[in-house]
Amino acid sequence: MRIFTVTAERGRGPVWVLECKELGVVSQTRRLDRARDEVSEAIAYMSGLDESEFEIAIEPVLGAELEVLRSEAMASKREAAEAADRASAASRKFVEQMKAHGFTVREMGTLLGVSYQRAAALAAG
Repeated sequence: MRIFTVTAERGRGPVWVLECKELGVVSQTRRLDRARDEVSEAIAYMSGLDESEFEIAIEPVLGAELEVLRSEAMASKREAAEAADRASAASRKFVEQMKAHGFTVREMGTLLGVSYQRAAALAAG
């Protein structure tokens, strides 16, 4: 599958300027989340491919300061997701051991700081 890269740069006012340099395609959109839809037909026309035969990678151009802040935010988001995964795994393991030692679901919930319903869900696997 072919991948075309489209840069999205904030223009004057509330407009994003979209450009696929490889094909010479330029378009615009007011909403960044609509960028892919805005350029897909033009890319299909200029490339001679059907829209199902390619993907579009949107690369926002934010400037150095905003890009640093965006990178930090995304890294923090990934770290938080990884920490949540570790917390879930540790909670499941703890509940598994409490269950093996005969703790009630309410005791499990109290010890974990969650509702007994959540403890029951963890105990069920």
